[in-house]
Amino acid sequence: MYDALLAETTTISGAEGDSIEAYLARTMTAGPVGGVVVIHHLPGYDAATKGIVRRFADAGYNAIMPNLFHREAPGAAPDDAYATVRAQGGVPDDRVVADVAAARDYLRSLTNSNGKVGVIGFCSGGRQTYLVACSIEIDAAVDCYGGFVLNSPPAGSGLNMTPVIELTPNLSCPLLGLFGEEDKAPSPEETAKIAAELDKHGKHYEFHTYPDAGHGFFATDRPMYRPAAATEGWATLLEFYGRHLSGKES
Repeated sequence: MYDALLAETTTISGAEGDSIEAYLARTMTAGPVGGVVVIHHLPGYDAATKGIVRRFADAGYNAIMPNLFHREAPGAAPDDAYATVRAQGGVPDDRVVADVAAARDYLRSLTNSNGKVGVIGFCSGGRQTYLVACSIEIDAAVDCYGGFVLNSPPAGSGLNMTPVIELTPNLSCPLLGLFGEEDKAPSPEETAKIAAELDKHGKHYEFHTYPDAGHGFFATDRPMYRPAAATEGWATLLEFYGRHLSGKES
Protein backbone atom coordinates (compact mmCIF):
# COMPACT_ATOMS: atom_id res chain seq x y z
CA MET A 1 0.00 0.00 0.00
CA TYR A 2 1.42 3.39 -1.04
CA ASP A 3 1.59 5.52 2.11
CA ALA A 4 3.51 8.67 1.14
CA LEU A 5 2.21 12.01 2.34
CA LEU A 6 3.15 15.66 1.91
CA ALA A 7 2.97 18.09 4.85
CA GLU A 8 3.76 21.77 4.59
CA THR A 9 2.79 25.28 5.55
CA THR A 10 0.74 27.02 2.89
CA THR A 11 -1.39 30.12 2.42
CA ILE A 12 -5.11 30.24 1.73
CA SER A 13 -7.52 33.10 1.06
CA GLY A 14 -9.68 33.32 4.18
CA ALA A 15 -12.45 35.64 5.33
CA GLU A 16 -12.74 38.83 3.28
CA GLY A 17 -9.95 37.60 1.02
CA ASP A 18 -7.28 37.82 3.73
CA SER A 19 -4.22 35.67 3.10
CA ILE A 20 -3.78 33.45 6.14
CA GLU A 21 -1.35 30.73 7.07
CA ALA A 22 -2.55 27.13 7.06
CA TYR A 23 -0.96 23.74 7.65
CA LEU A 24 -1.67 21.16 4.97
CA ALA A 25 -1.04 17.41 5.00
CA ARG A 26 -2.20 15.39 2.03
CA THR A 27 -2.04 11.79 1.06
CA MET A 28 -0.08 11.25 -2.15
CA THR A 29 -2.44 8.59 -3.45
CA ALA A 30 -4.29 9.35 -6.69
CA GLY A 31 -7.62 9.30 -4.89
CA PRO A 32 -10.37 10.18 -4.93
CA VAL A 33 -10.22 10.85 -1.18
CA GLY A 34 -12.12 12.87 1.37
CA GLY A 35 -10.82 15.91 3.22
CA VAL A 36 -10.80 17.13 6.83
CA VAL A 37 -10.56 20.69 8.12
CA VAL A 38 -8.95 20.68 11.58
CA ILE A 39 -9.90 23.57 13.89
CA HIS A 40 -7.20 24.09 16.50
CA HIS A 41 -7.89 24.60 20.19
CA LEU A 42 -7.64 27.97 21.96
CA PRO A 43 -3.98 27.36 22.90
CA GLY A 44 -3.48 27.70 19.19
CA TYR A 45 -1.93 26.58 15.98
CA ASP A 46 0.69 24.39 17.63
CA ALA A 47 2.92 21.42 16.92
CA ALA A 48 0.61 18.90 18.58
CA THR A 49 -2.36 19.94 16.45
CA LYS A 50 -0.20 19.86 13.32
CA GLY A 51 0.47 16.24 14.29
CA ILE A 52 -3.28 15.61 14.19
CA VAL A 53 -3.40 17.04 10.64
CA ARG A 54 -0.63 14.63 9.58
CA ARG A 55 -2.45 11.74 11.24
CA PHE A 56 -5.44 12.31 8.97
CA ALA A 57 -3.17 12.26 5.93
CA ASP A 58 -1.63 9.02 7.17
CA ALA A 59 -5.18 7.64 7.41
CA GLY A 60 -5.78 8.46 3.73
CA TYR A 61 -7.34 11.94 3.85
CA ASN A 62 -6.27 15.40 2.75
CA ALA A 63 -6.31 17.65 5.81
CA ILE A 64 -5.75 21.31 6.49
CA MET A 65 -5.68 23.52 9.58
CA PRO A 66 -6.17 27.26 9.06
CA ASN A 67 -4.36 29.47 11.56
CA LEU A 68 -7.31 31.31 13.08
CA PHE A 69 -4.90 33.60 14.97
CA HIS A 70 -2.84 34.63 11.93
CA ARG A 71 -4.24 38.16 11.70
CA GLU A 72 -3.70 38.97 15.38
CA ALA A 73 -0.22 37.46 15.64
CA PRO A 74 1.36 36.64 12.26
CA GLY A 75 4.47 34.52 12.69
CA ALA A 76 4.20 34.48 16.48
CA ALA A 77 4.96 31.43 18.60
CA PRO A 78 1.77 29.56 19.62
CA ASP A 79 1.93 30.70 23.27
CA ASP A 80 2.37 34.34 22.26
CA ALA A 81 -0.44 34.16 19.71
CA TYR A 82 -2.68 32.54 22.33
CA ALA A 83 -1.97 35.32 24.82
CA THR A 84 -2.76 38.00 22.25
CA VAL A 85 -6.03 36.39 21.15
CA ARG A 86 -7.09 35.51 24.69
CA ALA A 87 -6.63 39.15 25.73
CA GLN A 88 -9.02 40.12 22.94
CA GLY A 89 -11.65 37.61 24.06
CA GLY A 90 -11.13 35.14 21.21
CA VAL A 91 -11.75 35.44 17.48
CA PRO A 92 -15.08 36.47 15.87
CA ASP A 93 -17.45 33.63 15.01
CA ASP A 94 -18.27 34.95 11.54
CA ARG A 95 -14.59 35.10 10.66
CA VAL A 96 -14.04 31.52 11.87
CA VAL A 97 -16.89 30.30 9.68
CA ALA A 98 -15.49 32.09 6.63
CA ASP A 99 -11.94 30.83 7.26
CA VAL A 100 -13.17 27.24 7.60
CA ALA A 101 -15.30 27.60 4.47
CA ALA A 102 -12.18 28.74 2.61
CA ALA A 103 -10.24 25.74 3.94
CA ARG A 104 -13.07 23.43 2.88
CA ASP A 105 -13.02 24.88 -0.62
CA TYR A 106 -9.24 24.52 -0.79
CA LEU A 107 -9.54 20.79 -0.01
CA ARG A 108 -12.28 20.37 -2.60
CA SER A 109 -10.01 21.97 -5.21
CA LEU A 110 -7.23 19.39 -4.82
CA THR A 111 -6.90 17.07 -7.79
CA ASN A 112 -7.39 13.89 -5.74
CA SER A 113 -10.45 15.15 -3.83
CA ASN A 114 -13.74 13.31 -3.94
CA GLY A 115 -15.60 16.50 -2.97
CA LYS A 116 -16.43 15.34 0.57
CA VAL A 117 -15.07 17.41 3.47
CA GLY A 118 -15.48 16.97 7.20
CA VAL A 119 -14.54 19.25 10.07
CA ILE A 120 -13.13 18.46 13.52
CA GLY A 121 -12.30 20.70 16.46
CA PHE A 122 -10.95 20.38 19.97
CA CYS A 123 -11.94 22.42 23.05
CA SER A 124 -12.91 25.88 21.70
CA GLY A 125 -12.52 24.28 18.27
CA GLY A 126 -15.24 21.81 19.23
CA ARG A 127 -17.64 24.68 19.80
CA GLN A 128 -16.50 26.22 16.52
CA THR A 129 -17.10 22.88 14.78
CA TYR A 130 -20.72 22.95 15.98
CA LEU A 131 -20.97 26.57 14.81
CA VAL A 132 -19.49 25.78 11.38
CA ALA A 133 -21.63 22.69 10.83
CA CYS A 134 -24.73 24.80 11.53
CA SER A 135 -23.57 27.65 9.28
CA ILE A 136 -22.17 26.16 6.05
CA GLU A 137 -22.36 22.93 4.06
CA ILE A 138 -20.11 20.23 5.54
CA ASP A 139 -20.31 16.45 5.06
CA ALA A 140 -19.45 15.30 8.61
CA ALA A 141 -18.52 17.08 11.85
CA VAL A 142 -16.65 15.90 14.95
CA ASP A 143 -16.90 17.92 18.17
CA CYS A 144 -14.19 16.91 20.64
CA TYR A 145 -15.24 18.21 24.07
CA GLY A 146 -16.35 21.58 22.74
CA GLY A 147 -17.17 23.90 25.62
CA PHE A 148 -19.80 26.64 25.55
CA VAL A 149 -22.06 25.13 22.90
CA LEU A 150 -24.87 25.28 25.44
CA ASN A 151 -23.74 27.86 28.00
CA SER A 152 -21.69 31.06 28.03
CA PRO A 153 -18.18 31.14 29.54
CA PRO A 154 -18.11 32.00 33.25
CA ALA A 155 -17.93 35.63 34.26
CA GLY A 156 -14.35 36.83 34.45
CA SER A 157 -13.05 34.36 31.87
CA GLY A 158 -12.37 37.16 29.41
CA LEU A 159 -13.86 35.11 26.56
CA ASN A 160 -16.52 36.61 24.29
CA MET A 161 -17.96 33.26 23.18
CA THR A 162 -21.73 32.92 23.11
CA PRO A 163 -23.77 29.70 23.05
CA VAL A 164 -24.47 28.25 19.61
CA ILE A 165 -27.14 25.73 20.58
CA GLU A 166 -29.86 27.88 18.97
CA LEU A 167 -28.29 27.13 15.58
CA THR A 168 -29.08 23.40 15.91
CA PRO A 169 -32.01 23.45 13.43
CA ASN A 170 -29.47 24.42 10.73
CA LEU A 171 -27.05 21.53 11.33
CA SER A 172 -25.99 20.46 7.83
CA CYS A 173 -24.44 17.04 8.43
CA PRO A 174 -24.00 14.05 10.74
CA LEU A 175 -22.34 15.04 14.03
CA LEU A 176 -20.05 12.97 16.26
CA GLY A 177 -19.40 14.17 19.80
CA LEU A 178 -16.52 12.80 21.89
CA PHE A 179 -16.51 13.77 25.57
CA GLY A 180 -14.92 12.95 28.92
CA GLU A 181 -17.01 11.84 31.87
CA GLU A 182 -14.94 14.02 34.22
CA ASP A 183 -15.15 17.17 32.07
CA LYS A 184 -16.72 20.31 33.48
CA ALA A 185 -17.07 22.21 30.18
CA PRO A 186 -18.98 20.49 28.75
CA SER A 187 -20.20 18.35 31.62
CA PRO A 188 -22.19 15.15 30.99
CA GLU A 189 -25.30 17.08 32.03
CA GLU A 190 -24.60 19.66 29.33
CA THR A 191 -23.99 17.08 26.61
CA ALA A 192 -27.26 15.37 27.54
CA LYS A 193 -29.09 18.67 26.97
CA ILE A 194 -27.33 19.14 23.63
CA ALA A 195 -28.38 15.62 22.64
CA ALA A 196 -31.95 16.43 23.58
CA GLU A 197 -31.88 19.49 21.33
CA LEU A 198 -30.49 17.42 18.46
CA ASP A 199 -33.25 14.84 19.01
CA LYS A 200 -35.84 17.60 19.04
CA HIS A 201 -34.80 18.67 15.55
CA GLY A 202 -34.34 15.16 14.15
CA LYS A 203 -30.59 15.48 13.59
CA HIS A 204 -28.24 12.57 12.91
CA TYR A 205 -25.66 12.42 15.70
CA GLU A 206 -23.60 10.06 17.87
CA PHE A 207 -22.26 11.01 21.31
CA HIS A 208 -19.62 8.99 23.18
CA THR A 209 -18.53 9.78 26.72
CA TYR A 210 -15.38 8.12 28.07
CA PRO A 211 -14.83 7.20 31.72
CA ASP A 212 -11.65 8.27 33.53
CA ALA A 213 -11.24 11.12 31.05
CA GLY A 214 -11.73 14.85 31.36
CA HIS A 215 -11.23 17.85 29.13
CA GLY A 216 -8.41 17.55 26.60
CA PHE A 217 -7.97 13.79 26.70
CA PHE A 218 -6.68 13.74 23.09
CA ALA A 219 -3.84 16.18 23.93
CA THR A 220 -0.69 14.04 23.89
CA ASP A 221 1.48 16.98 25.03
CA ARG A 222 -0.59 17.84 28.12
CA PRO A 223 -1.19 16.26 31.54
CA MET A 224 -4.87 15.63 30.76
CA TYR A 225 -3.97 13.12 28.01
CA ARG A 226 -5.72 9.78 28.55
CA PRO A 227 -4.35 7.09 26.19
CA ALA A 228 -7.27 4.67 26.51
CA ALA A 229 -9.92 7.29 25.77
CA ALA A 230 -7.83 8.83 22.99
CA THR A 231 -7.19 5.48 21.32
CA GLU A 232 -10.87 4.57 21.38
CA GLY A 233 -11.81 8.08 20.28
CA TRP A 234 -9.51 7.94 17.26
CA ALA A 235 -10.96 4.60 16.21
CA THR A 236 -14.48 5.97 16.55
CA LEU A 237 -13.89 9.17 14.61
CA LEU A 238 -12.01 7.44 11.78
CA GLU A 239 -14.85 4.94 11.43
CA PHE A 240 -17.32 7.85 11.41
CA TYR A 241 -15.40 9.69 8.70
CA GLY A 242 -15.02 6.44 6.78
CA ARG A 243 -18.80 6.22 6.52
CA HIS A 244 -19.43 9.85 5.62
CA LEU A 245 -16.41 11.02 3.60
CA SER A 246 -15.69 8.05 1.36
CA GLY A 247 -18.27 8.68 -1.38
CA LYS A 248 -17.52 10.33 -4.68
CA GLU A 249 -18.78 13.80 -5.45
CA SER A 250 -22.27 13.66 -6.91
